[in-house]
Amino acid sequence: VRVSAKAVYSKYSIEPASPIDFGAMVKGTKKTQTVLLENRGELKFKFCIRQAPKDAPAFESKSSKQGESAPSAIKRAVGKKSSALTQGHLNLGMFTVSPCSGSVPPRGQQKITVECLAGQEGMCEEHIYFDITSR
Repeated sequence: VRVSAKAVYSKYSIEPASPIDFGAMVKGTKKTQTVLLENRGELKFKFCIRQAPKDAPAFESKSSKQGESAPSAIKRAVGKKSSALTQGHLNLGMFTVSPCSGSVPPRGQQKITVECLAGQEGMCEEHIYFDITSR
């Protein structure tokens, strides 16, 4: 009886790379940007997007042995802080991220929408991270 296996890690890329900047916005207006999460590996993986802890620095990592760039944290720039996870959406101050969890098949892609609703006057910056299974 022949037995064989191949051990691999999840390989992925996140485009565009950090930071994502909505720039100056008129109070009360909305802007949307899209982040593309791509599975470059042989296995399906699950992802979950969360707010980074306040004391965690933003950092970049290599997502695979081939050296694809995949930021572990993505900055959001432009008012106020609060976070809530509701029905597939992550609310962070002026920002809403959706979907904030799911799975991506091998060689598949997932578009993630980041919406900014300019609320209070001033600057808002949030850090989020992508938790990818078996990375």
